[in-house]
Formats: sequence, C-alpha cells, structure tokens
Amino acid sequence: MVTVTGGVLLAVVALVAVTIGPTLLLQFDTPAFQAWRTVFVAITVQGLPFLLFGTLISAAISAFVPASVFDRLLPRRPALAVPVAGAAGMVLPGCECASVPVAGSLMRRGVTPAAALAFLLSAPAINPVVLVATSIAFPSNPEMVLARFVASLAVSMVMGWLWIALGRPEWLRLPKPTAGPPGHGGPGQDGAGPATADRAGRWDDFRQAVQHDFLHAGGFLVVGAMAAATFNIVVPQSALDAVSGSAWLSVVLLAFLAVVLAVCSEADAFVAASLTGFSPTAKLAFMVVGPMVDVKLVALQAGTFGRAFAIRFSTVTFAVAVLCSALVGWWLL
Repeated sequence: MVTVTGGVLLAVVALVAVTIGPTLLLQFDTPAFQAWRTVFVAITVQGLPFLLFGTLISAAISAFVPASVFDRLLPRRPALAVPVAGAAGMVLPGCECASVPVAGSLMRRGVTPAAALAFLLSAPAINPVVLVATSIAFPSNPEMVLARFVASLAVSMVMGWLWIALGRPEWLRLPKPTAGPPGHGGPGQDGAGPATADRAGRWDDFRQAVQHDFLHAGGFLVVGAMAAATFNIVVPQSALDAVSGSAWLSVVLLAFLAVVLAVCSEADAFVAASLTGFSPTAKLAFMVVGPMVDVKLVALQAGTFGRAFAIRFSTVTFAVAVLCSALVGWWLL
C-alpha cells in the first residue's frame, strides 16, 4: 500500500506538471511563486541522486547479503549486541523501507530483538550516503554531519537497551516467514544466500527492489519538497521568529514536521537546510527523527510487528530522538 502511494504521488505530480504546468506558470508567475518553484526544484534536484544511490545500495543488500551474516557478527550478549548492530548501520546501509523487513528477517534468524531494532533505527540514519548528503546540504557547517551521526547512533543504542530493560515479548509480534514485497523478502534477507539462490533470480530481486524503493521514496521526496517550499513561502517570517525564538518549541515543531513529511533519509538534509528560519539544533532534530519515526514507518512497523508494538516503539523513539537531538545540538552546534 505504501509503495503504491509513493508511485501514485510521482504519477500525479508528473501528470499535473505536463498538463497544466505551463498554464500555471503563466497565471501564477509572481515573485512568491518563483521563490516556491526555486526552493522546490532545488530540493528535488539535490535529493534525487542520493535517493537513487541509496536505493541501489539497499537493493543490493536486500538481494545479495544473507541475514546470517549479521548473526555471525553480533555478540551473544544482547547488551553488547545492541551497539554493534547500531554501528552496523554505518557499513550496511539501507533506506527506511528496507530496514523494517530486514529487522524482521534478523529476528526470524534468531537475532535478539534489541539488536535488530537498533539496526532498524541506525541503518537509514548513519549510512555513508546519508552523511555525504548531509555534508553537501550543509557545506558551511561540517559539525552537522558529526552531530547527526552521534545523535542518531545514540538513539538507536538507547532504544535497544530500553527494549532489553523494559520490553515485553507479548508487545512484539514476530513476523512470519513470507516471500514479502519484491526485493524485500527474497533470498538475501531470509538466509538463502548467493550460493543457493539462482543468479538470475537474485538480479531480478535487485531490479524489483530498486523500482520498489525508488518509486516509494521518490513520491515522498516530491511531496516533502513541495511542503517545505510551501512552508517557506506561506508561513510568515513573524511566526517563524516567534517559534524559533523558543529553543525547545522549534526543536519539537521540526520533529513533528519530520514525522508528517516522511522524507527519505537520503534527501531529508536538503529539506532541513531549506528551513532557514530555524536553529541548527532544530534542523538536527528534523534529520534525526525523520529516518526513525514518520507516518510511513509507523505503518510499516504496525504491519510487520503489530500495532501495539508500533505505537509504543514509535512514541518512545520520538521522545528519545528529540532529547538526544537537543543534547547533541547543545554540545556540538
């Protein structure tokens, strides 16, 4: 359902642009509309290459990397497995959509849920594609890259340890072994590695995964760029000044905005950078919360692990992410 939504969003935007775009340009070619168009195009053009690169990496992991690799690398003690799994998100990246089924597959393979959940949160947030995109979006503020890495890794580790301390097995509905969506439940994720899978089938999984993830995330990127451009033009500067004047209020506002916009992590830095009326810490909160808690992720988690888990986990993750963003922003920014 979420994949269809992303593809439909892209198709609708393309249809509107082709059919009535020229007319709208002639009728609404005002300074405000020109500014909106400039922001929208800038965010989209900057974000799409990183989105494509991220989906290629995610699809390769989905199709070719067996889940047993994680099982062999993780320590047996859950408390030690959590930071290792969180750090694994840096070298084994994936988009938000891929991280949920990957985490479910890891749990089916016997990986402790705390470690799988730490990977679920860290993989879309601290992978190299995201960090490079962040450095390009904030060329004059390299500390933002370090702040994003530290805050995101801290959230994933804290949530893993919280699950060890407070989580209950009945809250988590372990996913049943299924074929899953194209490219997300194939041989690479359910443990049948490249040695036992047909090569042509794996490449077909890879192709379908790229199509699935790019159409899905691309639709949300376009909508996020439109919303960010509208936000910059419609919201009066006086209102921004009133909100940005409060350190905590601005952080919470952009955190909620990240949940609603659901921009892909490979492109959210460009959206955050365009929100010029807010503090660096508030922008950091936008980039930390978004890859971990947004509307599409809550839906994916509810479908994979159960509604009770999704509500509890996303709520606590949101609070921890906001707190870590504020602390790290105060420390580094």
